[in-house]
Amino acid sequence: MRFEEIIKELKKNADPKNVEGMARFGISPKGTFGVCTPKLWDISKKAGKDHALALKLWASGYHEARILACMIDEPEKASEKQLDKWAEDFDSWDTCDQCCMRLFRETPFAYRKVVEWSSRKEEFVKRTSFSLMAILAVGDKKASDKEFEKFLPIIKRESVDERNYVKKAVNWALRQVGKRNLALNKKAIATAKEIQKMDSKSAKWIAADALRELQGEAVQKRLKEKNK
Repeated sequence: MRFEEIIKELKKNADPKNVEGMARFGISPKGTFGVCTPKLWDISKKAGKDHALALKLWASGYHEARILACMIDEPEKASEKQLDKWAEDFDSWDTCDQCCMRLFRETPFAYRKVVEWSSRKEEFVKRTSFSLMAILAVGDKKASDKEFEKFLPIIKRESVDERNYVKKAVNWALRQVGKRNLALNKKAIATAKEIQKMDSKSAKWIAADALRELQGEAVQKRLKEKNK
């Protein structure tokens, strides 16, 4: 599909009621059509993998066009400069998380960008760091424990950020690292207990929520069985 055809298809499937519902979940209504996810997947399959088209879709500024951009982009052709630009453009948690899941994690820059973006001031750039951290912890089966151990001091450092989209991503990252295996589970629990002692409402919430899951029966049982 060509760029013009995709935009036409998005406009044809626009749903103002969906836009209202998305706004209630913290998704910016600006440039949003309210197109359902199954339809986006359908369009992405028709478009196929296309780096040049992905860049054009992103530049349009439309919410769903940007989701499509990360679906059809080719990770091996994405540059580090592109990733930085896209992260700086994020204005919704879903665009951020979709890009991390569909594109960023597949690039050779993923682990380096996690560290770089973690100290950025912009709310969604910083969220990108921890969303990507969580997604790598789940999806990168070949990475060593050392890669994720490096994340724990960063998680602790940024747990005092009170901004909603940051603290939720920090919590998500801590939980996913701690659910990877028994060894990382112990280290993540120890980190959570350190965070719990910090003088910050955000830190205390992150720690309490993470400990509830990481020390919970379901996670412990699964990790012990996995370790056999």
